[in-house]
Amino acid sequence: MSLLFSPLSVRDVTFKNRLWVAPMCQYSAEDGVVNDWHHVHLAQFASGGAGLIVSEAAAVVPEGRISPRDAGIWNDEQRDAWANIITSIHARGSLAGIQLAHAGRKASTWWPFSGRSGSVSVSEGGWDTAAPSDIAYEGFTSPKAMTSAEIATTVDAFRAAARRSVDAGFDVIELHAAHGYLLHEFLSPLSNQRTDEWGGSLENRARLLLELVRVVRDEVGAGAPLFVRFSATDAAPGGLTTEDVAIVARWTSEAGADLSDVSTAGLVAHQAIAIGPGYQVAHAARIREVSGALTAAVGIITSGGQAEQILQSGDADAIFAGREFLRDPHFALRAASELGEDPESIWPPQYIRAYRAASM
Repeated sequence: MSLLFSPLSVRDVTFKNRLWVAPMCQYSAEDGVVNDWHHVHLAQFASGGAGLIVSEAAAVVPEGRISPRDAGIWNDEQRDAWANIITSIHARGSLAGIQLAHAGRKASTWWPFSGRSGSVSVSEGGWDTAAPSDIAYEGFTSPKAMTSAEIATTVDAFRAAARRSVDAGFDVIELHAAHGYLLHEFLSPLSNQRTDEWGGSLENRARLLLELVRVVRDEVGAGAPLFVRFSATDAAPGGLTTEDVAIVARWTSEAGADLSDVSTAGLVAHQAIAIGPGYQVAHAARIREVSGALTAAVGIITSGGQAEQILQSGDADAIFAGREFLRDPHFALRAASELGEDPESIWPPQYIRAYRAASM
């Protein structure tokens, strides 16, 4: 058996394989409620053999949405809509995860296929944004610096969202501390210039994330896996480095997180990062080495052989793929075939005749 298709146990949950669907926003919700598009979109990856499917970023408060069309988990109607999707994922033999998020200064923006760009004004259905400091993302409106009371309210919102997520049936909770959104904004000195206990040193800038790890762990109990998605580098002068993030990843592990999901960048528009096959794997490997915790790699991983090599090299413990699953929702089945896995144990019985026909 390949490593890619060997099981992985994290706390009380066992993943049937290590090829997982990364969270990808669909910008198709209404008032934060997911719908039939999300149902078909996510369930198809379970039919396609993915071991874990992490839903798109789900905002913990309305003003935490990236766009007016983002999904949420701040009320019970949203919880119940997610529950129907989770039932379908489980029925197809996969596990379901949710990414809890707050977009911070990158909230209230136009969705990618809207034909518009930049911030959505209040008059057009947008809202005022909040961040650690009143520093705007290039081209967006300036946020308001959060007060200590507003930070405390945000912590409560993450706790409540974690409870709804567990009640909906999600198997895995992921905190979104990447791609320039609120938790990443607190971590980076480029966006966090506070002089109180939430800013300054790396330890202070990590304070909110660590508090959320502890709060969510307390809320979901000892048995549920808790992941953190990081941007391993800001790819800009004076920003976060992989060494910084590796230290923070170790702290999150000590606080109760189980796995670091390692991406990069997204904090500033002037980032400079070379993109190519597996371009973020080295960051995952370094964070795994320093933190001593489980790590997942992501970023232009497009074949079973490439994914298997990453695991065999000890650079990561699991693989997330995003766009490759959009191109081919059955990527996991294809990867299994590429690696010579027994199709009878991986392919849905409804599809197995297609494998047999292809191999004749």
